[in-house]
Amino acid sequence: MNPNKKAAIVTGAAGGIGLAIARRLLRDGASVVLADLDQQRLETARAELGKEADPARIATSVCDVSSEADVVRTVDACVQQFGSIDIIVNNAGLMVFKPLEEQTGEDWNRILGVDLVGAFYFIKQAFLRMPRGGAIVNVASVHAIETEPMVASYAAAKAALLSLTRSAALEGKPKGIRVNAVLPGAIDTPMLWDNPNVRSGIEVIDKNEVGQPDDVAEVVAFLASDNASFVQGASLLVDGGRLARL
Repeated sequence: MNPNKKAAIVTGAAGGIGLAIARRLLRDGASVVLADLDQQRLETARAELGKEADPARIATSVCDVSSEADVVRTVDACVQQFGSIDIIVNNAGLMVFKPLEEQTGEDWNRILGVDLVGAFYFIKQAFLRMPRGGAIVNVASVHAIETEPMVASYAAAKAALLSLTRSAALEGKPKGIRVNAVLPGAIDTPMLWDNPNVRSGIEVIDKNEVGQPDDVAEVVAFLASDNASFVQGASLLVDGGRLARL
């Protein structure tokens, strides 16, 4: 399945990595639904992308991925406007920075709802409605493997997302649907530089190891394409070798 003439949904698409992924898929000829919480940011993103691609191939959907009703509505909108749903990129993510003893059940439910359950809702809809040859890409994080203090809920959610990716790959294979994940490292986005651990020095960032959103977008586009037709259940690091260092 090449992205050309296919329909994609990208969550968390109003900025950062999600916007870069949407741009890359549009460049390959896909029609894309930008899904995010903020209507104004979505419209700004749509206008920006519309300068580079046919605006008729760009739609927006205000979507709280932790709401199954919102997810169903977003998938409905994609199918109604573009005729199918062929690619889903579960990119929406949320972090909370607190010591474990200060975290609450509400904190965990909110993080898990966005970072894990939202991906489940979209995978469920894909299995119900996506044709054979479809592709799902989950955007996890290096925090799924190695992490730091004060982000326990985020790290746990991203680790669980890798497990969900493997399970979904097993169940998706007979349906002709591929499910894979990418694990970005330090990427040049506001989410990185606004990170309190980075600002305080708890997490030291070598600027030579900071990637760009386009670096992640290229890998996502590969996983969504026919070039990755034999890649199933994989978790690909996109971290510039950060975790490979002793």
